Amino acid sequence: GDKKGIRRYGQAKIPMDDALAEVIVDLSNRPHLEFRAELPAAKVGTFDTELVHEFLWKFAVEARMNLHVVVHYGHNTHHIIEAVFKAMARALDEATQLDPRVKGVPSTKGML
Repeated sequence: GDKKGIRRYGQAKIPMDDALAEVIVDLSNRPHLEFRAELPAAKVGTFDTELVHEFLWKFAVEARMNLHVVVHYGHNTHHIIEAVFKAMARALDEATQLDPRVKGVPSTKGML
């Protein structure tokens, strides 16, 4: 909607066995992706792991959000990818929460 009253920013760190992923979002209307992750395997089953970056980039563009993904460490590609998506879900949940302290749109420009 109009984004009135939302927190706007969200972040989450998620451990998944050997992997630790962190995602930070800003629902800013300024699409950007920073993807700092090494995915050790080219495939998980039949899934091409290069599609993770492609999906996140397109998601950031279409959602018009600033999306930062940092994988601190991990060996198992499946665990890394799972940690990234779970952290993104939690960060988005936080950013879209209504904050009773926020009046109007959370921007000095008055629009997002």
